[in-house]
Order: sequence, then C-alpha cells, then structure tokens
Amino acid sequence: MSPSSNAALRARDLAHVWHPCTQMKDHERDLPLVPIRSGRGVWLTDHDGHRLLDAISSWWVNLHGHAEPRINAALHAQLDALPHVMFAGFTHEPALQLAEQLAALAPPGLSRCFFADSGSAAIEIAVKMSFHHWQNRGRGRKTRFVTLANSYHGETLGALAVGNVELYKAIYRPLLMDVITVPSPDAYLCEPGETPLERARRAAAELERVLAAQAEEIAAVIIEPLVQCAGNMRMHDAEYLRLLRDICTRHEVHLIADEIAVGFGRTGTMFACEQADISPDFLCLSKGLTAGYLPMSVVLTSETIYGAFYDEYAKLNAFLHSHSYAGNPLGCAAALASLAIFREDAVLSRNRTLAAHLDAKVREIFADHAHVADVRRCGMIAAVEFVRDRKTREPFGWRERRSLAIHRHALEHGVLLRPLGNVIYFMPPYVITPAEIDLMVSVAREALDHAVRH
Repeated sequence: MSPSSNAALRARDLAHVWHPCTQMKDHERDLPLVPIRSGRGVWLTDHDGHRLLDAISSWWVNLHGHAEPRINAALHAQLDALPHVMFAGFTHEPALQLAEQLAALAPPGLSRCFFADSGSAAIEIAVKMSFHHWQNRGRGRKTRFVTLANSYHGETLGALAVGNVELYKAIYRPLLMDVITVPSPDAYLCEPGETPLERARRAAAELERVLAAQAEEIAAVIIEPLVQCAGNMRMHDAEYLRLLRDICTRHEVHLIADEIAVGFGRTGTMFACEQADISPDFLCLSKGLTAGYLPMSVVLTSETIYGAFYDEYAKLNAFLHSHSYAGNPLGCAAALASLAIFREDAVLSRNRTLAAHLDAKVREIFADHAHVADVRRCGMIAAVEFVRDRKTREPFGWRERRSLAIHRHALEHGVLLRPLGNVIYFMPPYVITPAEIDLMVSVAREALDHAVRH
C-alpha cells in the first residue's frame, strides 16, 4: 500500500481526526473517507487518481472553481507582504478596500463592516449587536428574537438558538435562549390551489400578529432570504422579504439577513435581498466571501446601529466582541480577488445562462419521476424533493438512509452530491459548463433510481 494512497490516508485519518456533521462510525464501513489530492475548476482528484465533479461547491463556498489562478496570485502576493496582523488598534489596505467594496455592493444604508472568521460567528455578532443596540438605546425589554420554522443559522449556541432545524438543535436545547418561531413562507408548504405569493403573504400575516403583540420585547427577526439552505433547500417568494421589511420597520424591530449561503450571486443577484429591493439592518456574509479559499465572515450594518455604540469610553457602550483572525489580510485578499472576477468575467450575467440550463435539465430529468414531489430552482441553486409517494408527498423514513445511498452511488460515478434529508440539490461553482451540468444531473437521476430500488 502506497503511503499516499486513499486507503493509507483513510487509516491515518481514522486514527486521529473527528470530522464535522458525521457519525464517525460510518467512515469505518458504510462511507469511506475520500482523501483529496488536488482541485481544478469544478473537479476534485483523489490520491488514487479518481475525479469528482464538485456539484455542491464544497459546502457552498467555492464560487469560481478550485485553484482559480487569479485568486492564487492575489494570495501569493499578500503572503509575501503581510499574512496577518491583529485588527484591534491596527488596520491594513486589504481590509479597507474590502470594506469599501462591500459597502458599495450591499443594499443601501449598510456602510459599516465588522469582520469575523465564520458564518456562525457572523450570526452571533448580529444577534449580540441587535440586543446591545437596544440596551444602549434604553430599550431594555427588547431581548427576544424571532426565527422562521425550518431555518438554520449555524451551530454555535447563539446561532443554534435562532435556528429551527431540530436535527442540529434538539440535544442542546437546555443550553439555548428561548426564541419565538413563526411559520415559514416555504412554497413547498402551499395549500392546494395556493400560489407561492399567497403563501408568502399568509406567512407574513402570522409574523405581523406576533410583532403587533410582542414588539416591545423583540430585538430582531432573522431570515435566510429566498432559500432555507440547510432546511432542505426550501424556497420562498421575494414578496415575503418586502412584507417582512415593512413589518419590522413599523414595529421597530431589527431585520437580520443571513446571506451566508445565498450571497455573492448564488440566487441570481449579488445579494438575495436585492430581489425584494430591501435593506436589512444587519447583513451576514461568509462562505462565498473568499470564494472558498479561507475562513472569513463579515456583518454589515448601518450608521444608525453603529451610532448606538459610539460614545465616550467611560460610558462602557462599546461592542467588545473580538476574533483573533478578524480582518485577516489573506482572507481579504482572496475576497478582493473574487470580487474582481465578478467584474472582469461578468459572472452574474453568465450565471443567468447557466441557471437557465440547470433549470431546464433538472426539470427534464426529474419532473416526471415517480418518486419526485417537487423540482425547484433559485439562481444557481436547484433542488429535487424525492418522496415515497408522489401523490401524498409521504417522505421516506430517515432511518432508511436513502440520501446515503444517493451520495455513495454518485461518488462511485464521479459526482460529489450530499443530499439534505429527502432532497437532492445542486449548487455548483460558477465555472461549471453546460456539459458538466448535464453530467451531474444525469448521475443524480441514476443515483435516485438506485436509492429508491433498495
């Protein structure tokens, strides 16, 4: 056995490493680890020379392909100049440029950037800032948060608390703050004859009732605009965002937009909130921020929020949240190179053509499948909801692990898919070609056929 073979690396890994979002026992038998040696474009190559098409952008982070030469060059240049410096009391050109460019790109009014190192950290920051803002403004009763059913915002304790996916949250409930949960505008949950627009308005009316009764104790509402990604890629009409913004404004409640997964072109516009022409009070970004190169996040907020913390030192009003790697120059350099690619390559325009092809292919391959209840797409995200019974939408039981069968079959046929429950989804890098889209969707269909037969 070669010391750098897949088998050898798996054995070394299992001796010491604990992987995320995994039952490690699976890796000993049912789900062998895949040691990756290199990546280029949409393709990953393991240590035995097998290639995999990365259909999910390596957990939704990779935008412009693996080992993108322009980002590589930017990182090399920054590495030679300044890999890192603390961001408390110091600053540097890459962070200034990135903050300026993000403020120019973001929805109007979001002019202040607070840097951190992960998506969950960004959510923690927005939650704490919202709470702290109201305390500084003398509104001490505003301590609670409103979340949507089926939402996901990360796995640190504050982020878990404001999410609603029980798989991640249930065991830790005794550690979490109590939040208010309102219905999701999820279009999959439309009543017979109801349109996604009507569903959005009905869900907004429920939110209105909650805020009308409890706004004096509510600090903020948090939402994943347009797509609840970890919540099985459920999608909703942009009307909900317009109504949500109006409701929050009228009741003096902050709006936190978690665009960690859906930002940077994933839904078809640079930021999902643009499709409703709204500005949240807090915009949380990560994942695609550095195009899949380095861990980094940022919270954008307004001068109004910033002003609640701006005071004399003796007032003790400052926001004392910190991260050792906040504003890391290498992360900023990767993010700046990514934003330059958006401009140079007209990425959003090109994505519209790719998204149309993805939409047509997914519907062609899956729409008539006996075990498919719904096919949906938003920008460069497509999802296929598979079920035991198409007419009743009865799902397969989770213990049957149909998604694992799909994942394994796809890996054996050269495509990286990682279904969420009973949902196959596609979220590829933006450099994917129409032929590669056809390949990944066709393999997914074969994998589903395999999974429902066994």
